[in-house]
Amino acid sequence: MSTKTIGSPTRSRPVPELLPEEKKRITPKRPRDYLCWAVAIAIVGGLVHTTVTNENYQWPVVFSYFTTEAILDGLVLTLVLTVASMVLGTLLGLVLAVMRMSHQAPISGLARLYITFFRGTPVLVQLIFWFNIAALYPNVSIGIPFTDISTPVDVNALMTPLTAAIVGLTLNQAAYMAEIIRGGFASVNRGQHEAADSLGMSGFTRLRHVIIPQTMPAIIPATGNQVIGMLKETSLVSVLGVAELLNSAQSIYARTYQTIPLLIVASLWYLIMTMALSVPQSMIERRFSRSTRRPAPVAVATKESLL
Repeated sequence: MSTKTIGSPTRSRPVPELLPEEKKRITPKRPRDYLCWAVAIAIVGGLVHTTVTNENYQWPVVFSYFTTEAILDGLVLTLVLTVASMVLGTLLGLVLAVMRMSHQAPISGLARLYITFFRGTPVLVQLIFWFNIAALYPNVSIGIPFTDISTPVDVNALMTPLTAAIVGLTLNQAAYMAEIIRGGFASVNRGQHEAADSLGMSGFTRLRHVIIPQTMPAIIPATGNQVIGMLKETSLVSVLGVAELLNSAQSIYARTYQTIPLLIVASLWYLIMTMALSVPQSMIERRFSRSTRRPAPVAVATKESLL
């Protein structure tokens, strides 16, 4: 947005002037616009009508199970899995992104191998693999290298369904977050790195105070989408027997044979949580997008400038 001045030279004030892309174009309605609205309203109306009038949906059953204790417990566990996997996956993804951008070929190669493997295999396969990892390593020893100090660990007892779910989701999420963070790092101008070097900043200080703050506008939108995706991917851990939202619904309709109503309950809760997460995501995106816009200089005409 630029500015222009009005009034006398001695007493002038800036008046904001909209840029061409900020001005709304007013176009007259055409017949096809009304036709599109009519078709959209007809489709939505038909869906609402069949949803309300079709008794096979069993809406009374849906409402009766919507806030039951088992469903709410599964809802809480779903949120815990989402938060834990995203936090741990983001931290590990940051480490992988730094490794991926390293000039040392072995370090960069290890990070690239990790990202390729976990992005190239399905999440469900990874979850089942970690749940059955004891078939490969039934016992491991954790200790101090080059000493006799070690502690044997029973992997079968350690890798519970919940532990396998967190490990599998975290490791998979780290691969995607590493690429998102690396893309954010690549968006920082090379001159910023050179300026940090000229100030004598260490690698960690440069990363913390120069690089990461400037990567946030590029990272936040993609990270928000990953959070929403992770929320829905937690439904996959139901195959491990973890009592999250979908598994809780499955355990109920396995007893009552009311499959469709319980699936509707789970779907509605996923939809509500997704919409709830979209609101702060949009607010954060708008905040960072405003911070990256530099206000145009205000041109104020003065008596001296006109002489």
